[in-house]
Amino acid sequence: MKIALVTGANRGIGFAAARRLARHHDHVIVAARNADSGAEAADRLIREGYSASSLTMDVTDPASVRAAADEISDRFGHLDVLVNNAGILPEATNADPKEVLDFAMFEQTYATNVLGPVAVVEAFLPLIRKSPAGRIVNVSSTVGSLSHQTDPDSPWHAMVVPAYQSSKAALNAITIVLAKSLADTPIKVTSVCPGWVQTDLAPGNKEQAPDTPEEAADVIVRAATLGDADATGTFIDAHGPVSW
Repeated sequence: MKIALVTGANRGIGFAAARRLARHHDHVIVAARNADSGAEAADRLIREGYSASSLTMDVTDPASVRAAADEISDRFGHLDVLVNNAGILPEATNADPKEVLDFAMFEQTYATNVLGPVAVVEAFLPLIRKSPAGRIVNVSSTVGSLSHQTDPDSPWHAMVVPAYQSSKAALNAITIVLAKSLADTPIKVTSVCPGWVQTDLAPGNKEQAPDTPEEAADVIVRAATLGDADATGTFIDAHGPVSW
């Protein structure tokens, strides 16, 4: 049985990715911090004819993550796909930053966007190693690309959200390190940029963003279903490679 798990999967990009992955896998696990929200999302997939279940997990709480990994180990014994989708952008609603670099914003953002994926991978990697073709997908962003941040011609050059941008740059670095460290295994690790998506991540996204969560899920599923001959340690969006 092929098992996929998506963090932050009760809504938005995470739910869309879980739905799409359910078409490729025997079972998809909807991981969410809120138990009721996760259960509702999983039930929705079940009503649509998919095999799904919910998993209560707070990625900012290592004990919660370890307990979740133990639960999946007991229920399934392995994991084929892990999508680190849970992410936040508190700077978008921080109307009065203390300074250009706001420690509170960094602390809050890194807890979810960086330390969260680290805790999740640490806890679930032993289960992914048991898969014949494990895949780890880290949902990043082009705004975290150092190349785009330093290129005046980039459409993202003017954006200044230091905690979020640096958290995604750090997540990209984690992708690279994991890919190199797991190069002698069947596991492939990919960073993906889902695009500017109609979600609740930032005010105005739903009204202004051009891409739907369903469209954004395409690149996540592409990375989650890489073939044996495909490269590991890449950064991609809907159009292809993204510069680091």
